[in-house]
Amino acid sequence: MSSDPSVTSDGDAAARRETALVTGASAGIGAAIARELARRGYDLILTARRAERLNELAAELESEHGAHTAVISADLARPDAPAFIEAALRDRELEVDVLVNNAGYGVTGVYLSRDWQTHEAFLQVMVRAVAELTWRLTGPMRERGHGRVINIASIAGLLPGTGGHTLYGAVKAWMISFSESLAFEMEEHGVTVTAICPGFTYSEFHDVNQMREQVSQLPDYMWMSAEEVAVQALDAAERGDKVYRLAGKTPASIRRLPHDAEAGPKLPRHGLSHLPPHPRLPQPERSSTSSPSSASQPLELPS
Repeated sequence: MSSDPSVTSDGDAAARRETALVTGASAGIGAAIARELARRGYDLILTARRAERLNELAAELESEHGAHTAVISADLARPDAPAFIEAALRDRELEVDVLVNNAGYGVTGVYLSRDWQTHEAFLQVMVRAVAELTWRLTGPMRERGHGRVINIASIAGLLPGTGGHTLYGAVKAWMISFSESLAFEMEEHGVTVTAICPGFTYSEFHDVNQMREQVSQLPDYMWMSAEEVAVQALDAAERGDKVYRLAGKTPASIRRLPHDAEAGPKLPRHGLSHLPPHPRLPQPERSSTSSPSSASQPLELPS
């Protein structure tokens, strides 16, 4: 793989291809966004915990789209991961034009059913790592007068809270508000910030969170493919949208719910599990990866 995704093959700095860094790029929405970015002519820096998958994706992007790629294996559940990623970029003399904060997962059960270490790791990945990596990489964007930040939030951040998955909707609501505030601060410097709010998406997300059986009972009209999410997300970012609620199936499903003119959609107290069932959805290959913990393997920079 190329160690320098920042320069075109002819070395013409004026024709430098833009480079995007995607967290959580090993599967699901992250991998789909990486593929769509490569299709649109970007070079890629891929980061996640699973280096083997990242290397496979990097080889695919180079072969099919001619994208220069770099791989940084890092676990965002570790507090030192954002600084490690920044140092790896500096060592390789890589500039990031587009940052996609996509890495994430969910914690099942009610709040007090999990120990604090589980919640702490979740908040590290979903809040602190997003904030710190954005802080570290948007400074150079502002200095260059150009850049984009794409934060993959969720429709859950726009809906009333429900029992279970207590922190998930809360951190996505934070991500939306954070994105909006940062967008206003950055727009005069040529940097756009966009929060993307997808709904239920076909990916490994629900397998990793051990929710596949439950969510498979949700109606088909509530689902989108990761590829659909990727295309709409990048289109929204290129327009400079601050918050983008994905068009299509999930918004349509929300319109079907009882609605209060002031409070918005009224969800069942325990979420969407009581909506009409439908035949089981196709299941992606189950990942052996568990949720991140503070006892993760040490960070490593692949050669």
